[in-house]
Amino acid sequence: MTRTRKPVGRIAFVGAGPGDPGLLTRRAHDALVDADQVVYDRGVPESLLDAVRAQAKSDAQFSPAEGVPGDVAKVLISAARSGQNAVHLVAGDPFGHDSVVKEVQAVARTAAHFEVVPGIGQAEGVATYAGVPLPGVRTAADVEDVSTLDFDALAAAAGRGSLALAVDAGDLAAVRDGLLAAGVDGTTGVGVTGDGTGETQYTTTSTVDSFVAAALGFTGRVVLTIGAGVGQRDKLSWWENRPLYGWKVLVPRTKEQAGVMSARLRAYGAIPCEVPTIAVEPPRTPAQMERAVKGLVDGRYAWVIFTSVNAVRAVWEKFAEHGLDARHFGGVKIACIGEATADAVRAFGIQPELVPSGEQSSEGLLAEFSPHDEILDPVGRVLLPRADIATETLAAGLTERGWEVDDVTAYRTVRAAPPAAEIRDAIKSGGFDAVLFTSSSTVRNLVGIAGKPHARTVVAVIGPKTAETATEFGLRVDVQPQHASVPDLVEALAAYAVELREKLAAMPAKQRRGSKVQGPTALRFR
Repeated sequence: MTRTRKPVGRIAFVGAGPGDPGLLTRRAHDALVDADQVVYDRGVPESLLDAVRAQAKSDAQFSPAEGVPGDVAKVLISAARSGQNAVHLVAGDPFGHDSVVKEVQAVARTAAHFEVVPGIGQAEGVATYAGVPLPGVRTAADVEDVSTLDFDALAAAAGRGSLALAVDAGDLAAVRDGLLAAGVDGTTGVGVTGDGTGETQYTTTSTVDSFVAAALGFTGRVVLTIGAGVGQRDKLSWWENRPLYGWKVLVPRTKEQAGVMSARLRAYGAIPCEVPTIAVEPPRTPAQMERAVKGLVDGRYAWVIFTSVNAVRAVWEKFAEHGLDARHFGGVKIACIGEATADAVRAFGIQPELVPSGEQSSEGLLAEFSPHDEILDPVGRVLLPRADIATETLAAGLTERGWEVDDVTAYRTVRAAPPAAEIRDAIKSGGFDAVLFTSSSTVRNLVGIAGKPHARTVVAVIGPKTAETATEFGLRVDVQPQHASVPDLVEALAAYAVELREKLAAMPAKQRRGSKVQGPTALRFR
């Protein structure tokens, strides 16, 4: 009789890098996605943990590392022996921590399979994000205990080239005293960066004898950069100089659709806050959609016009219910309003025949939609799957052009539950620098569930119809892109932010205070 051996798990010591989830290596990502148990250090930012949890196994267990290295090693070994893949996630690089080295040594004495996945060191990674090059002979260290530092060696390193240290903010005074006692010139340039690689990273530049006062209010881990490279920060700073850096931006969309916009906002440095204002639900009477899908398969329609991503999803969900796919569209032509809608269609392997080249709206589509010709178009019917609250503009325009229109409710939009009290208060009090509206319904629903945004908040809308609705609700529209798409909307907001920054720079200091262009909320009180 053959015994079935119990599977043995693996242990991975994974470097999280300096904090930005985008700096995780591919190998680190793979180890975390495959993990059954993740033990993390206190130095790993919550934002990075959130990003990891979002892609981890649904039943993966997350817990903080507790106790001495031997205790943590026992947790990892126990998980591996039970057949689980275990990860110890640490800030920076695993071998930059003496405690982690001891854990690896403890695991190595057993039969457990293990690996060590390198990560970008905090000191070097944050220095790069701060725009401080480390030329010459580079010395970088992630310091856990400043009492173990050899300040004479650090002083020599600073004299030869560049020095970067990651330390706790509470140890800054000890570092200053040690450097001065070791003979470092008090006028040597120093940069101190808090929340390194994070959404609110902030860098102050001063000198060795004054950096403690300059960094007053910094908490947690900070990175000191010392040497000639600090003087180049004005020209090389990039992370903190992005157009929307530090802006808190309200994103009132359905939860499923907010992701793309939020990702683009983050790329420009913004801090998006997603507030679902709309919930998408099936139509009350599904018979209409059933007949529409049957008509598509039977060749009843010459065109299908999609006005939103939600309409695309509604039709494809019905197709999936009946075991259908893109092949069953046959000779039906597809028109879309907006690139996002067109991309949703392309995701199913179909290239739309018509996307307006100009205004992305019902009027823009009608301007390019040919009138019905009985000879060229023997099938004269158009399917228009849309929301229950959509306007009649498109259907009426198609009818005027000689087309028969099946105007079908593909989905219902209902108002979402109100956001948390602190978000409602922030909306009304000016706690958000900007709000982005992508439809008239998001305007109506946000005002309905949370109130009107403060007059100081920049209002950006995706197109003319949304602008009209915003104006009807008493909002001043500041930003509207030439083309109605999410990328163009975010790009337009970024350009507007650059204009505000230039106005701020040109203002006398006394006029800046209280001005709408005073700077992003998240960094305003630094």
